[in-house]
Amino acid sequence: MKPIVINSPSLANCNLLTMHQDVADLVKAGTTWMHIDLMDGHYVPNLYFPLRVISDLKQAYPQLVIDVHMMVTNPIDYVPRLADAGADWVSFHTDATSFVIRTLETITRHNMRGGVVINPSQRIDSIKPYADLVDMVTLMAVEPGFAGQRFMPRTLARLEELATLRKSTQSEFLINVDGAISYEYLAPSIRRGANVIVTGIYTIFQQPQGILEACKTFDATVKAAITEGWVGDAY
Repeated sequence: MKPIVINSPSLANCNLLTMHQDVADLVKAGTTWMHIDLMDGHYVPNLYFPLRVISDLKQAYPQLVIDVHMMVTNPIDYVPRLADAGADWVSFHTDATSFVIRTLETITRHNMRGGVVINPSQRIDSIKPYADLVDMVTLMAVEPGFAGQRFMPRTLARLEELATLRKSTQSEFLINVDGAISYEYLAPSIRRGANVIVTGIYTIFQQPQGILEACKTFDATVKAAITEGWVGDAY
């Protein structure tokens, strides 16, 4: 597959009182994806975002790709409403349902791209039976549910394993790294095959230079990492 790296800022890291300005700054900086966390208080002990955030974003910025990460039980129940709200990509945790393939097929039938999420304690090869059905695999670098955690360094080895699985199965899914990504681990993740980076408070938000300059730093880091070259079976 062709190498690609996408900045997908997680809006869970915004100050809700100034979220509209953060989004405007991200769009001005050239960001094309927005990451929306959907938490039900059951799969994870937290509540976030209402579905209206998706429809409001689409109304204001129809060009944006809305990347939804469901941290919910019974994820298939949310699929029709996410489609109605305007979501483009929808990912769910494989241990949240007994019907992974059915959920992926339902997402596809609703004209969205489907993805699965692998927690830090789950085996990478658990997705092998349906690797040909997924458009994106999200590798969690923290335990799901809360912003502000620290990136687990073991994620890099797991990322290499996932890239090798993608190559060996001749799959074309994007690899998404989600959770506390910092500049210490951004370039190593890209060089190991990460295509989508869910950015937060260690790269884009709460940076002293502001969102616009932070996005420029992200882009420069991506360019430098690609120039440095790939590790293992990244591509």
